[in-house]
Amino acid sequence: MERANAWKTYDAATKKAVFDFAEDYRQFISKAKVERECVTESVKLAKAAGYEDLNEVIKAGKTLKAGDKVYAVNMKKAIVLFNIGEEPLENGMNILGAHIDSPRLDIKQNPLYEDTELVLLDTHYYGGVKKYQWTATPLALHGVVALKDGSVIDVTVGEDPSDPVLGVSDLLIHLAAEQMEKKGSKVVEGEALDVLVGSMPAEGEEDEKELVKKNILNILKEKYNIEEEDFLSAELTMVPAGPARDYGLDRSMIMGYGHDDKSCSYPSLIALFNSQNLKKTGVCILVDKEEIGSVGATGMQSKFFENMVAELMDRCGDYSDLKLRRALANSFMLSSDVSAAFDPNYASVFEKKNSAYFGRGVVFNKYTGARGKSGSNDASAEYVAKIRKICDDNKVNFQTAELGKVDAGGGGTIAYILANLDMNVIDSGIAVLNMHAPHEIISKADLWEALKCYEAFLKDA
Repeated sequence: MERANAWKTYDAATKKAVFDFAEDYRQFISKAKVERECVTESVKLAKAAGYEDLNEVIKAGKTLKAGDKVYAVNMKKAIVLFNIGEEPLENGMNILGAHIDSPRLDIKQNPLYEDTELVLLDTHYYGGVKKYQWTATPLALHGVVALKDGSVIDVTVGEDPSDPVLGVSDLLIHLAAEQMEKKGSKVVEGEALDVLVGSMPAEGEEDEKELVKKNILNILKEKYNIEEEDFLSAELTMVPAGPARDYGLDRSMIMGYGHDDKSCSYPSLIALFNSQNLKKTGVCILVDKEEIGSVGATGMQSKFFENMVAELMDRCGDYSDLKLRRALANSFMLSSDVSAAFDPNYASVFEKKNSAYFGRGVVFNKYTGARGKSGSNDASAEYVAKIRKICDDNKVNFQTAELGKVDAGGGGTIAYILANLDMNVIDSGIAVLNMHAPHEIISKADLWEALKCYEAFLKDA
């Protein structure tokens, strides 16, 4: 059952809409590279779309009703948005869930050191990465530094064209004979992913040591008013520098950092904004920490989502613990996460009949997991049939896939966590090439079909 290429179904007006939406997305991921930035940009868009801060609604004692739109932010790294529908929340919600964290290099708490008059920052990689991919490529520093006086300083270096960039050095090929004999996982060790940040010494006494480090600290003090000790309470990370770019001679694709999973989170967000007069309450939840197991206060395993649904029901004048449980169990969810695009360069790890392909639309994974479906949600046949009908009724191009051949590998999403609340959940998203590399690639057609799918789901599920 080969699926049609979506590009073949588009007229000139639709192609223009596809490219316009893709440009909006390209701009978004170029600005929102880490979770805090993604939440900040999402709040801006939400306010422009008429959403109110749920915490402000609670403080004001305001009552909510059908048609009202609210959002809540969790520790500046996760956000949930509600478009209240006509039916009672007890009847369930239609939920779009995605994650906004991506693989990267996190700066350690005691990172700065000088060695042979070079100054480096020590890192700890975050998420599943091929470590060698992060060498010899321009990186930008993003994050915040929290000071003891309670202030928080935003840090971004390497994005403005006038900024310097940073990076991890690689071993020259002339001396790499031993390195090239190593397994891919050992070509570059985790502790070798240190970022070079300076080489020019400050003025000092003849016998004074670590003058290059002193110069870097002087720069940090002058630009951000931070001391070395302030790294202890910082969240700083290295990500690929520069904006996402159109990819391909036909500009049909986008190359950029963080398609996993902003290529799903952004259309989920916009689909909710585009939805009006919903029967069931529409929800978009964007969470942190998926790449390391959805743990912690800002990951999907936290109680944040359940707590906010409880607060929403209370503001609607219809809260009880039993009704909250019913609301969750009666809900439908698309766990919006990316899938592996078939790559003819590496065809041996794919099973062609059950792979995702560029340009064939949004991807549904009935199950994910590894080996014997370990860690998978595995949606029910009835729910898959419901989703098929929604897509067909709304002329959404879609395809189904697995994550490579059986026993070739595997992966997980947030789907199983929401399924633990007894709701129907299926993984859906966009096919990605170079997944988890510093620069990933998606199809603009698939991005557009994801938006159409999410809009149809919120309307008809």
